[in-house]
Amino acid sequence: LQKLIHLLQATDDPLIQEQALITLSNSAAFSVNQDIIRNLDGLSVIGGMLSDCVPKVKEKALNAFNNLSMNIKNQEEIQVYITQVCRNVESAPLNSDLQLAGLRLLTNMSVTSDYHHKMINSIPCFLHLLSEGTERTQIQVLKVLVNLSANPAMTGHLLRAQV
Repeated sequence: LQKLIHLLQATDDPLIQEQALITLSNSAAFSVNQDIIRNLDGLSVIGGMLSDCVPKVKEKALNAFNNLSMNIKNQEEIQVYITQVCRNVESAPLNSDLQLAGLRLLTNMSVTSDYHHKMINSIPCFLHLLSEGTERTQIQVLKVLVNLSANPAMTGHLLRAQV
């Protein structure tokens, strides 16, 4: 895991970055590895990939974060990227794998109400995706919206959102 994280930091080759992120994502499916990746500062390295200009690299970074977000301590660190993830969802091509990867991460991050406030500005986008997206996109958006709607503090934001 340490070598993969160092490889991510050392290379600009998108194909190598994708493969390293896929391997980290698969490794993060095991809870013991989630802690190891966090302790090796892997979350900030993966987070740095979210600003990459190659959509596939961003998508693989989001997938890795998705698996890593199953851990509360990791969520505390990943939450700093929520606004950027929302921007990625909004700017990604409609129904793209990148958009779906971002929505899956936002679903995990919205299970508790701790980070709902970071998604408020994206509610109009979520509603647009609900109306314009394919069934896969709609289902993922609905998961995020259901999580947000479980928080009474979000009611006004959801009802006032401009669509």
